[in-house]
Amino acid sequence: MLRAFLNAFKVPDLRAKILFTLFIIAVYRFGSWVPVPVVDTTLIRRQLEGDQGFLSFINIFSGGGLTRFAVFSLGIMPYITSSIIMQLLTVVIPKLQQYQEQGEPGVKKINQWTRIMTVVLALLQSTGLVFLFHSGQEFPDVFPAGTFTPGNVALIVLTMTAGTALIMWLGELITQRGVGNGMSILIFTSVISTLPSEGGAILSVGGAGKFVAMLLLGIAIIVAVVFIDQGQRRIPIQYARRVVGRKMTTGGSTYLPLKVNQAGVIPIIFATSVLYFPVLLASVISAEWFRNFVNSYIQNHRSIVYMAILALLIVFFAYFYTAIQFDPYRQADNLRKQGGFIPGIRPGPPTAEHLNSVLVRITLPGSLFLAAIALIPSVVIAYWLPVASFPFGGTTILITVGVALETMKQIESQLMMRHYEGFLR
Repeated sequence: MLRAFLNAFKVPDLRAKILFTLFIIAVYRFGSWVPVPVVDTTLIRRQLEGDQGFLSFINIFSGGGLTRFAVFSLGIMPYITSSIIMQLLTVVIPKLQQYQEQGEPGVKKINQWTRIMTVVLALLQSTGLVFLFHSGQEFPDVFPAGTFTPGNVALIVLTMTAGTALIMWLGELITQRGVGNGMSILIFTSVISTLPSEGGAILSVGGAGKFVAMLLLGIAIIVAVVFIDQGQRRIPIQYARRVVGRKMTTGGSTYLPLKVNQAGVIPIIFATSVLYFPVLLASVISAEWFRNFVNSYIQNHRSIVYMAILALLIVFFAYFYTAIQFDPYRQADNLRKQGGFIPGIRPGPPTAEHLNSVLVRITLPGSLFLAAIALIPSVVIAYWLPVASFPFGGTTILITVGVALETMKQIESQLMMRHYEGFLR
C-alpha cells in the first residue's frame, strides 16, 4: 500500500489532482472555524456537546462547524437533503424521469435544480437556527443583549447560506479537477475531523483500557462494514446472438450485481430525522403526557423503546429507498430490449418477479446490519461507557468507509492505466 501511495505521487497529473484536493479540503476546514459575527459561540459549544438529536447530524456533516456557529455551520447537509428530495421526485414526476433518461443533458438540468433547492434549504435552515438559538427555550440565547436586530439576523443568514453555496462549488471543483467525488470527499473530511475529540473524550472518561477496547471495536466494525458494503448477489445474464442492421452481434454472458446494502447510509439519516419530529412537536404541544413520553423514550438514547423504534424505522426505510433506487420491472424491460435473459427465467414479468424476490431477500440482512451498526453507540453509551458521543456510530463508519473505498478505487484505476500497481492485489 505504501508503494501504491508513492506511485500516486510519481504521476504528474495524478499528483496535481491529489494536491488540489488537499488544498480544497484545507479551505473547507478553514471555513468551518471562522465564526459568524455577533454570536457567543461559547454557549453553543457547551449546549451541543451532549446533544444527540438532529442538530448532532448537522454538526457531524459540518465537521464541528455548528458548535462554532461558523460560516460553514450547515456543512453539506442542505445538499444531501436536496439530493434525496430530487431522487424521490424523480420517481414521482414523469418529467424528471424523462430528464434522467436523456443522459448528460437531463442530468445537468436535475443537478441545477438540486443546487437551487440547496440554496433555498440553506436559507430556511439558517433562519431556523438563528431563531432557535435566540428563543431561549430548548437552547440558551447566544445573542448578547441588543444584538438581535434585523440587520444582524440578515447578515448571519446570508453568511451561512453563502457558505453552503461555496461548499457546493468547492465540491464540484474537486469532482472536476481533483480526485474522487467532491461532495463525498467533503463529507468524509467533516466526519473524520470530529474523531480525535471524540476519542479524547473516551480516553478521559473510560481510561486507557476502555479506549483500547473501543479502538478494537471500531476496527471490527470497519471490517464488517467493508464486508457488507462490498457484498453483492450476482445475477447471471445471458445475451443471445441477434442481427442489428447488417451486423451480427455475438452473444455472451455477464452478471447483474445487486448490493446487499443497496440504500447505503440513507435509511439511518431518514430514521433519525423522523425521530426528531416528536421532539419538535413536544416543544409546541402543551400536553404534559406527550412531553414526558418524548423526554423518557424518544430523546433518551438509552431507552429500549428508542432503540426498538430506531431499528424498525431503519429496516423500513432500507426497503423503501431500495425500492426507489432499483425498479425490477424497468430492469427486466431493459434486459428484454437488449436481448438479455436470466438462464431458466422467462423474459418480461417473470424476470422482474425473480429480481424483486432476490432483492427482498438480500435487503433484509443488509437492513438488519444497518440497524445493528446504528444502535451500537446507544448500547455502548447506555451500558458501558457514558460519553457524550461515540465515534464509531453507523453514520460515521458507513460514510468514511464508503468514501475511502470509492476514492481508493478511482486512484487505483488511474495507476493501473499507467502500469503501476494499485492498492488492491
